[in-house]
Amino acid sequence: TLCARCLLWGSAFSVWVFTFCLFSSAVHSEDVGSTRLYFVNASLQRVTYSSSVGVSLPCPAGGTPSAILRWYLATGDDIYDVPHIRHVHTNGTLQLYPFSPSAYNSYIHDNDYFCTAENQAGKIRSPNIRIKAVFREPYAVRVADQRSMRGNVAVFKCLIPAVVQEYVSVVSWERDTVSIVPGNRFSLTSFGALYISDVQKEDALSTYRCITKHKYSGETRQSNGARLSVMDPSESSPVILDSFQAGEVYAGQSIDLPCIAGGYPSPTVRWLKDGRPLPSDARWTRRLTGLTISDLRQEDSGSYACEVTNSFGSKEVSGQLHIIDPLRVTLSPKNLKTGISSTLFFTCSVEGSPEYAITWYRNTEPIIPDQHISIQGQHNDTLQITAAQKFHSGAYQCFASRKGHTAQDFSIILLEDGTPRIVSSFSERVVNPGEPFSLMCAAKGAPPPSITWTLDDEPVVRDSTYKTSQYTLSDGLTVSHVNVSSPLIRDGGVYRCVARNSAGSAEYQARINVRGPPQIRPMRDITAVAGRNTYITCRVIGYPYYSIKWLKDGMQLPDNHRQVVFENGTLRLTDVQKGADEGTYLCSVLIQPQVSINQTVHVTVKVPPLIQPFDIPSTSVGKLMYIACVVSSGDMPIRITWHKDGQLIVPGSASGVAIETKEFMSSLQISKVTLKHNGNYTCIASNAAATVSWERQLIVTVPPRFVVQPNNQDCIYGKAGVLNCSVEGYPPPKVMWKHAKGVGNPQQYHPIPLTGRIQIMSNGSLLIRHVLEDDRGYYLCQASNGVGSDISKSMILTVKIPAMITSHPNTTMARKGQTKELNCTARGEQPIIIRWERGDTVIDAERNPRYSITINKKGDEVISTLKLNPAERGDSVFFSCHAINSYGEGRGLIQLTVQEPPDPPELEVREVKDRSMNLRWIQRFDGNSIITSYDIEYKNKSDSWDHMYTTRNISPTNNQANIVELHPACVYSIRMFSYNKIGRSLPSKELTISTEEAPPDGPPMDVILQPMTSQSIRVTWRAPKKELQNGVIRGYQIGYRENGPGSNGQYSIVEMKATGDSEVYTLDNLKKFAQYGVVVQAFNRAGTGPSSTEINATTLEDVPSEPPQNVRAISVTSDEAVITWAEPPRMTLHGVLKGYRVVFWSLFPDGEWGEMQNITTTREQVELRGLDKFTNYSVQALAYTQAGDGVRSNVLYIQTREDLPGPPAGIKAVPSSPSSVVVSWLPPLKPNGVIRKYTIYCSSPGSGQPAPSEYEANPEMLFYRITHLSRGKQYHIWAAAVTTAGRGNISSKVTVEPAGKVPAKILSFGGTVTTPWMKEVRLPCSSVGEPAPTIKWTKDSSFLLFADSQRQILSNGTLVLRSVKAEDSGYYTCTATNTLGFDTIIVNLVVQVPPDQPRLTVSTTSTSSITLAWIPGDNGGSSIRGFVLQYSVDNTEEWRDVFISSSERSFRLDNLRCGTWYKVKLAAKNSVGSGRISEIIEAKTHGREPVFNKDQPLLTHINSTHAGLNLQGWTSGGCPITDLMLDFRPKGTWAWQSLKANSTNQLFLSELREATWYELKMKACNSAGCGNQTSQFATTDYDGSTIPPIKSARGEGDDVKKLFSIGSPVILVTLGVALLFIIRKKRKEKRLKRLRGETDENKSYFIRSLLKQSPPQGPRLHIDIPRVQLLIEDKEGINQSVNPQNFCTGVSLHHQALIQNSGPLIDMSDIRPGTNPVSRKSIKSAHSSRNRYSSQWTLSRPSQSQSTASARTLTSDWRTMGSHGITATESDSYSASLSQDTDKGRNSMVSTESASSTYEELARAYEHAKLEEHLQHAKFTITECFISDSSSDQMTTGTNDPADSMTSLSTPSEPGICRFTASPPKPQDYDRGKNVAVPIPHRANKSKYRGITLTMPKSSSSALGRLQKQSVGAYSKSYTLV
Repeated sequence: TLCARCLLWGSAFSVWVFTFCLFSSAVHSEDVGSTRLYFVNASLQRVTYSSSVGVSLPCPAGGTPSAILRWYLATGDDIYDVPHIRHVHTNGTLQLYPFSPSAYNSYIHDNDYFCTAENQAGKIRSPNIRIKAVFREPYAVRVADQRSMRGNVAVFKCLIPAVVQEYVSVVSWERDTVSIVPGNRFSLTSFGALYISDVQKEDALSTYRCITKHKYSGETRQSNGARLSVMDPSESSPVILDSFQAGEVYAGQSIDLPCIAGGYPSPTVRWLKDGRPLPSDARWTRRLTGLTISDLRQEDSGSYACEVTNSFGSKEVSGQLHIIDPLRVTLSPKNLKTGISSTLFFTCSVEGSPEYAITWYRNTEPIIPDQHISIQGQHNDTLQITAAQKFHSGAYQCFASRKGHTAQDFSIILLEDGTPRIVSSFSERVVNPGEPFSLMCAAKGAPPPSITWTLDDEPVVRDSTYKTSQYTLSDGLTVSHVNVSSPLIRDGGVYRCVARNSAGSAEYQARINVRGPPQIRPMRDITAVAGRNTYITCRVIGYPYYSIKWLKDGMQLPDNHRQVVFENGTLRLTDVQKGADEGTYLCSVLIQPQVSINQTVHVTVKVPPLIQPFDIPSTSVGKLMYIACVVSSGDMPIRITWHKDGQLIVPGSASGVAIETKEFMSSLQISKVTLKHNGNYTCIASNAAATVSWERQLIVTVPPRFVVQPNNQDCIYGKAGVLNCSVEGYPPPKVMWKHAKGVGNPQQYHPIPLTGRIQIMSNGSLLIRHVLEDDRGYYLCQASNGVGSDISKSMILTVKIPAMITSHPNTTMARKGQTKELNCTARGEQPIIIRWERGDTVIDAERNPRYSITINKKGDEVISTLKLNPAERGDSVFFSCHAINSYGEGRGLIQLTVQEPPDPPELEVREVKDRSMNLRWIQRFDGNSIITSYDIEYKNKSDSWDHMYTTRNISPTNNQANIVELHPACVYSIRMFSYNKIGRSLPSKELTISTEEAPPDGPPMDVILQPMTSQSIRVTWRAPKKELQNGVIRGYQIGYRENGPGSNGQYSIVEMKATGDSEVYTLDNLKKFAQYGVVVQAFNRAGTGPSSTEINATTLEDVPSEPPQNVRAISVTSDEAVITWAEPPRMTLHGVLKGYRVVFWSLFPDGEWGEMQNITTTREQVELRGLDKFTNYSVQALAYTQAGDGVRSNVLYIQTREDLPGPPAGIKAVPSSPSSVVVSWLPPLKPNGVIRKYTIYCSSPGSGQPAPSEYEANPEMLFYRITHLSRGKQYHIWAAAVTTAGRGNISSKVTVEPAGKVPAKILSFGGTVTTPWMKEVRLPCSSVGEPAPTIKWTKDSSFLLFADSQRQILSNGTLVLRSVKAEDSGYYTCTATNTLGFDTIIVNLVVQVPPDQPRLTVSTTSTSSITLAWIPGDNGGSSIRGFVLQYSVDNTEEWRDVFISSSERSFRLDNLRCGTWYKVKLAAKNSVGSGRISEIIEAKTHGREPVFNKDQPLLTHINSTHAGLNLQGWTSGGCPITDLMLDFRPKGTWAWQSLKANSTNQLFLSELREATWYELKMKACNSAGCGNQTSQFATTDYDGSTIPPIKSARGEGDDVKKLFSIGSPVILVTLGVALLFIIRKKRKEKRLKRLRGETDENKSYFIRSLLKQSPPQGPRLHIDIPRVQLLIEDKEGINQSVNPQNFCTGVSLHHQALIQNSGPLIDMSDIRPGTNPVSRKSIKSAHSSRNRYSSQWTLSRPSQSQSTASARTLTSDWRTMGSHGITATESDSYSASLSQDTDKGRNSMVSTESASSTYEELARAYEHAKLEEHLQHAKFTITECFISDSSSDQMTTGTNDPADSMTSLSTPSEPGICRFTASPPKPQDYDRGKNVAVPIPHRANKSKYRGITLTMPKSSSSALGRLQKQSVGAYSKSYTLV
């Protein structure tokens, strides 16, 4: 539709729209087909290989289908095979074989090659590939000695000869034969240099060598050993040690710009780029070696400068860096198919660095501009082909080259015949006058054609009537339009479009009819050519008309088969004939019936010439030749001409040809035929009609003859040779060469196969490109062309062999002093001269008598022998033999190694110890033989070498050795020998040394192991024998390892200080139930002694840490289930498996749990019988050992199957009317399934009915009304429940009698109702009766309930309780009353609340874990579902949660930080929710801050500028040291220099001032804290002498000022502390006054009266404090009036860091009188740096007259006493107090105090207790008690009484204070009990209380005095009972 509309538009726009309609999908190019070429590796441009290895090189080009691959030299010469040297495989692989130096040919082994791939698409070539062979050359590498100042950088470079520098690279460096590993102070640069930073004096003791490797031969070389001279720093300007130069680097790579400078002070380095500081860029890295730039870019090009500066000057080095982008070429268009005569443009786009050159190739041949081809552009980057011809097809390549790098791209062009063809045209149509129309004609051809238009054979001229346009699309399609905007009748007719280009033409025509009166245009006469077709058009215009007819001679056409009249009126005459078709033709157009118009046209027929065919016979030279050309027909006149080979023949003597022409014939005459008359002769006849021709060849034959005859010839082996043989004749003779081997008479000639090596040249000569020895012999040159006889001529080829070395040793050995012969065998043309060279010097045997040369001939070989007599060390060089003759020279290279015994090593002593010494040596020269071993000899200095000791056969890989089994403090003489396979060296220089003191020689004695727990073993031992200690034993190392399967056998080491003759240490954190081997070593200042014999012990058994595996539960019946499992992994049993325990409990529908039960078995299966029917059970399995139960498995859930239900739990029946009763019942206690319905039975005794009546009720209904009963008649009623299993047991039977008047009865049932708190509860009380009863609710039988905001009584009697609380629990009574009676039910309401807070304690700790234990509180009426444990670091509030199973009572927190305080709290959770959180307790993991061992030296050595620090003196405190920092400064200065150490062994302070005192501060930190150490030291003078201490030069006034400036702040701080102390003391005194209220006399009287009373017996509160154990007992008298049932005691408390592995805690909160609670055993505590613990516990003892219990609070106050009085004071406290929960009614709760309370003070008290080891087993003695009576204001003082074992006071409600002191135990008291009686205060005026006897061990008397005498300090503690 769109195209139809286009026809209506007359504007130019319509032309484009119409074109778009037809060609919008035109493509831009066409593919050349499936044939293609490609490159496999176009980047390959250089190949270097070793002559001894050879190389195989695949062709980098290819094609599809398979292309022909050929190799060429860069000159364009073909590659030919040379046997055993070069070969091209059929797959295109070029192989160059290994060859000897004599076979080297630069034409083959060092040349540029390229490979081509050719198929139908074209031919492409690879870039030139440089192939170069590398010979084995003699070379040596060396390193020059260097000088450097201490602290500077030393630079060693490996000097490689320039001749091999391209192929040899540095692979490593050695320091004293040991490879240098980069790192620390040694750096290896990318260019092979060795940098030594921070040069030290010891660096001068070593030698440095570089190791190189040949890239292609693989040979390695070792340089000489270079030394480094280290000078003391001296002020100097910078000196450049290594620098960079200008260079070019490809983009994307990395580069190192070295810039190393020396000088003092050490110079600073600054880098500049283009005169500016380097910009910030992560790609630029400043290193010790200089500047490293990675990922290079173009913008990195520029001038780089390195400035080095110090205070004495500066130096600069600069260079230009050029970054080169690799060349990348893109050629477009790609794969183009077009027609001939097209104009083509190729664009070669080059990316990369500039300054490149472009070269063009077509089918691998360079393109030379001509009339068709031109190369344009600034860089010749555009190729234009004009009027392209068929031969221009092929592969076009563009090569861009820059400095040896080449890149290319190619395009395949296919040119086809481009004759135009019409692809789109217009059709015939009818238009009205004035109606515009447009005609389009589109044609395609190559080149794009041009289109012309005609109208009735007249050209269409562009004017106001006709608008024409023409354009060519990108694909070569030419489109032309003719637009007629306002046509007239004359514009109608036949329109023709003709498309023409250089290849031909095509046309199309159609009639356009313009309505109007028809008429015929005048027609021109036509001339036709006989034999061809002619068209005659009747030029009718106007429309319509009826028909068009043609007539000739009055007859309507057509009248024969050669005439055709088309519908549009065109007449076609086929094969025009002059007589028949010539004449006048009439065109008659019928325009109306019987009306026609006519027009005539005359046709004239022209007849073309016809040449009678002829042939030209061949002839020979000198004969006559006559050739006639006759024209048999054609219109006259006829012109006849002759051509030879396309050129017009000019008759005459020059051509030797005469031509005679008549009217219709012409003859060519040659009087004497010669060779020049050979050719193609053409006779051409032409007239007015046409031009015709006839062509034939004249052949003049000439027999062959020699122009140049072959002659005998010499050729040189390996060179090119030409055997001349030139012939002529016609046809050109064919030359064949034949070869007969041998030098005698030729026996038989064989044709020579033509290969790339042997070719026949165009003149017939034979070319041998590479002459081989087999090419010698007879050659025959034979020529023939079929004319006459063949000719031939023979010759002899002699191959001359150049001198070459055929045999020689590559390497050989000789012994120094012996005779050595070197042989070389040469062959070639005689005479051969053999010359010997040593290195680069020619050997003249006549002048040097040590050399002699002999020559022997053996056949065609010459053997030369060089004799060396004797061989010397200097002969270890390369010798070469050169063979020379007239045709060439060969060389053999021999590496001679002269071997001898090695030089003696240079021996030095590195370290001397008590029984050993460390020797180090350097082997300068190994005698050119590998060192096999070393011997070291030593003796007492006073002895002769006949009494020496020898250490033999030391490995040659070592350069140092330890001499052991020496005697301490003895002088030795030492010397050394080295060995190789030649012999032993001379002795080294003799050294004299003295040994040092020795470590212990004996192990510790009587080592005993005692397992303590499952993870700890106690080790005890005695010190080694005195005579074997070798000094004071400073400490011990305990090594322990696991000896079980799978252990690595490595000892873990712990260290402890020595304390006496007997020692003890506890190893903890061991594996459970594992055997350990333990050894103990003693050490002193000199070192560690031998270890004791390993003793084994096994840790105690523990519970399994993993549950049984694959636990499964299967329900078998309604009351039986089977549980199966598999044994836990053996590694997790931690003991001997005793059996398994299955724990199970039921889960009730209300969410409550049933009683937990367990079954023990030794099998892996158990049957659970007697289960509740249709009940959900939770099942867990565990394994147990002797130590107890292991971890439970995950909970499995199982449900028993349904069964018959039990009877209803209750049933009632009451009359409701005279004829009905109401029955109600309770569901069965055991439904045993889902109740489907209830069946109610009713029967009347004596009614005579055999079966009772049955009624069914829905399971949701628990009552039923039975009607139609008889009044006054008794009925028995009962019920039964029904499940899917069937009907269950029936309920009890009740009897009822319907009545008119019914007393009040309650249908609802009483019982227990359980509900969570804060819920709404409905207690039903449905009643019947007549009259209607009234309902009344009471609680606890006395409290009448009324409706209020919390309660509501509904009309049906239901009591509604909203938001129930704990206090809502109780017994509720519902009473229904009417005039006839009453009824009552009682409901027990139980309100469930969240659980009580647990009692949380710490069990054990380690460096990374804390083990917690707890006792759950009251469960709140609902089973505890689990616990939530929260913990955080002490000084943070970031709490972490851990969820723990309800069955767990302990938990271990792992992966904690060493030596860190943690806060922990715990809460329980039941079905109601989470309970109250326990108190927050604090615990600390093992470990303390680092401490420097005072027995260790701080400084290892000091000189004038350096000081070595001993970092090993730091002990970690159990936590790894993370940071080690130090500050130092010259004494008297303010500025500190800081340094951070990365090593824990040794650290050097460098660049110190000579003869200067320094102050030093060190700080070591770990996760537990930081330790500090300070010291002072002085550097030595330059000569090594020490300096005296600094004497102050200040005056007395300066000292006073300094003292005042320091003392003032101290005084102010002291006054402030004193003021705070006084204020605090006053406050305490006020509190004490309120407590005492009486004088000391009253106190003494009161306590004495208490002591007279007898102690009652009662429960205990047992509290374990670290290193302190207190026991509080209540002993009640016989007449005690306190009710023991109401007494509740607290729990046992342990500190985790000191009481380890103590097992579970004992919950004593539910102890009843008469029971024996288990007390804890005291466990020895491990050492810890700081631990604290706080807790608050409840003691309640209500009296008979009190409804609430009083509280007792236990507090403590510690004071540390030293030899100078009170040196430190910290107040800590424990407290135990009563807490009453009114909501839950519980008697035991735990609460948390704030940080300001005594809770924090108690934590600090622990710290002092732990830090003092002498209090580890301390005894505590009660000194006095102060009791306060609130009514009488009396205070009583009491003291301990040693005579009584226990003194008891009974005062549960009064406050007071008890003080006591602690004293260390005696050694024999170590394992004794540590119980101390603590008095319970008593109020004196109350007779019902009894006193408590105060006791203390006898050993504790005068404890305080003894402690002061020992200067170890003492403690006093006060406990307050409130």
